[in-house]
Amino acid sequence: MADPESALPRSLSLPPDLDTLAGRLRLVVDPELGVNIVDLGLVYRAEVVDGVAHVLMTTTTPACPIGSFLSDQVRWALLGVDGIHDVEVELTHEPRWSPERMSDEAKVQMGWA
Repeated sequence: MADPESALPRSLSLPPDLDTLAGRLRLVVDPELGVNIVDLGLVYRAEVVDGVAHVLMTTTTPACPIGSFLSDQVRWALLGVDGIHDVEVELTHEPRWSPERMSDEAKVQMGWA
């Protein structure tokens, strides 16, 4: 007997899970620090609703000159995921980023641990 899920049209596929989103966002590296944006703690929220990925993120400082660069890199990283046809990135500075948001791996990579 055929698998009933294989008979579903591709447009009815499930949205990507959080592990998939995080994996793709880890491909986005802050060029000044050399660490990915997830481990830096720059991503506050990522979700997919009706094929649109919504990412709420920050930069290390409000005056960071690479905010638009990071936003573009997030778009490119997530547009390659099955089930995502658009990406909306919102930059915020509330709450402000601090080094405490960094993962242990990022602290080791930066020589802080």
